[in-house]
Amino acid sequence: MGTPLFKGAEVERLRRAGAAAAGTLAWVAGKLAPGISTEDINTWVREDTARRGGTPSQLGYHGFPATVCTSRNNVVCHGIPRPDERLKPGDIINVDVTTCLDGYHGDTSATFCIGEVSADARHVVDVARRCRDVGISVVRHGAKLGDVGAAIEELAVKEGCSIVRDFGGHGIGRSMHAPPHVPHFGKRGTGLTLRSGMVITIEPMVNLGRPEIRMLPDGWTVVTEDGSLSAQFEHTLLVTREGCEILTPSPHLLVADVSSASQLAEAR
Repeated sequence: MGTPLFKGAEVERLRRAGAAAAGTLAWVAGKLAPGISTEDINTWVREDTARRGGTPSQLGYHGFPATVCTSRNNVVCHGIPRPDERLKPGDIINVDVTTCLDGYHGDTSATFCIGEVSADARHVVDVARRCRDVGISVVRHGAKLGDVGAAIEELAVKEGCSIVRDFGGHGIGRSMHAPPHVPHFGKRGTGLTLRSGMVITIEPMVNLGRPEIRMLPDGWTVVTEDGSLSAQFEHTLLVTREGCEILTPSPHLLVADVSSASQLAEAR
C-alpha cells in the first residue's frame, strides 16, 4: 500500500479535521487541574469533539476503550483514562486527541505540567516539544525520513534524553494510521523521500532515562522500563514544496504549564 498524496478539497477537509482536534485539545487543556480524573478528560474530549461535529478516532480502534489517550508521568503512550486516576501537583500528562470529521482525521497531542513540577519533569517536557519542532523544521518535499529522525534524535541525546524507538509517527488522512511509518531516529540521507501532498504526524516520545519500554497487562498502556518520566508533543503536517503546513495549529499549546494554557484557552 503506497503513501497517498492529497490535494484540493481533500486538503481543506484535512485542515478542518486538524483544526477540530487542535481546538478540542486546547479546550481540554484549559480545564486541567489537580484533582481531576483522567476519566474526566475522556468525557470532555468526547463532548467537545461532538460539539465540533466530529467523532473521536481512537474510540474502538483495534478495541481501544476510550476517546483519548492520557499518558501520565512514566507512561509513554496509550494510557487509558480511569475514574480512579487523579492528577496531582507535580504530575506531567500527555493528552492525545484524534478527531474524524467528514471522513478525514486530525491528530495532535501535548504534554502538560500540573502545578509545580520538578526540574527533571520540566526538562523532559521542554525537550519533547523542541524535538517535535526540530523534526517539523526538516519536513519538506525531497527530504528523507532519515533526515527528520536524525534531527530529532540528535537533539534528544544532546539534552541527555532518549527517543523511544518502538513507536513513531505515521501517515494520516482517510485513515487514522496509514503509510508511511515515521521513525523519530535515523540516519541522514536514508529512508522514504517525502513528496508534496503527503500528510504525516511528527510525535517523538522522549524519555528522561533510557529508551526501553514495556507494555502493561491491559495490552495498551506503555511505560518506561526504568520508570523514568516520558513526554510527547504531536502535530499533523502536510508536506509542501516550501516545507510543510501544520494542520493542527495551536500556538498557545507550546506553553506546557496548565496555568498558562488555561489563561490562553480562555482568551481564544
